[in-house]
Amino acid sequence: MDADDLDRVIDELNAVGSRPAPPGNSDRLQHWLERLLEVGGSDLFLVAGAPAALRINGQVTPLDANPLAADEIEDVVLPCLSERERDAWRRTHSVDLSLRAGSRRRFRVNLHRERGRPAVAIRALPSEVPQLAALGFSHPIDVLTRLTRGLVLVCGPTGSGKTTTLAALVAEINRRERRHIITIEDPIEYEHRHEQSVVEQQEVGIDVPDFSSALRAALRQSPDVIVVGEMRDPETMRLALAAAETGHLVFTTLHAGDPAAAVGRLVDGFPAERQGTVRQELAMALAAILVQGLLPRAQGPGRVPYAELLLASLGARQHIRKNQLQHLTQEITITRKLGSFSLEESLARLTETGVVERSAALLRAAYPEELEKLLE
Repeated sequence: MDADDLDRVIDELNAVGSRPAPPGNSDRLQHWLERLLEVGGSDLFLVAGAPAALRINGQVTPLDANPLAADEIEDVVLPCLSERERDAWRRTHSVDLSLRAGSRRRFRVNLHRERGRPAVAIRALPSEVPQLAALGFSHPIDVLTRLTRGLVLVCGPTGSGKTTTLAALVAEINRRERRHIITIEDPIEYEHRHEQSVVEQQEVGIDVPDFSSALRAALRQSPDVIVVGEMRDPETMRLALAAAETGHLVFTTLHAGDPAAAVGRLVDGFPAERQGTVRQELAMALAAILVQGLLPRAQGPGRVPYAELLLASLGARQHIRKNQLQHLTQEITITRKLGSFSLEESLARLTETGVVERSAALLRAAYPEELEKLLE
């Protein structure tokens, strides 16, 4: 992106709100965005009392030594907000939005408060949806795109690449299958073109009021595939389970570190008196659980995903029904021929092929001694 493109970015950002940015702030924002794109960074952080900082290959680096004041942050960011978003900011002190840089580049913005002061995280979004093969998974996960029904949970901590993986899975289905795909996102990060499939993308707060009402409506729109960006409440979880049980393929994300934690977190999202029933429903609806994280590449910039995939089998369903989640790990071994693989197998392959450092892989392993054996 050249200087003219960046000028257009700033012009568009400032045109979104009804209040013009104070003099000088467009230049500062332009400088920050320019540096973010120049160095191939993923995020820009604006926090009061600290300098503007970039995340580059997973590491946070300050742009300079000058700390930002709270009013400086508001002066730069508030012009980006629509009236609806400003009202949400006043009421809830938290706003998510996506901003477009012409037709080429978009940014995801989260404005929030910390210690009573405004703070901002801005993520540069790729201009193209990544191909699944280009993500660099140690084992193939395209088996998830060949499912016809059921619930697929894509799990991992914040910043582990879940949204990117979801987008790549949708793109693969779109490229190969004639299906009707509906995504519900907050905000939309990757824009899909209609290829073999028809893809409808709905943004919470713009196209739909919330995840649960959007999902309820989607079930009346004859979808084949439904993507729920995040399950934030029991009603959304209930509807996602119902959709998966009634013949739809449903992808969604959860913050969880392994398959057992993913199941536990979903079930715990319901009142105690409902959890037994939810386990039965989940045992019927679950198709797969993918858990992923990111590690720095051993050579060159960038990060690569390490992962664990459990394809639901009769055994896994029985363990979920009986709440014996500690046995889900052994089901990965049992269903390896179907495409399941363990965290340690993923880390071992990435290490053996020289993609990641052995020491970094050992730090991420749930069972380091097992990884050591695989690397012997």
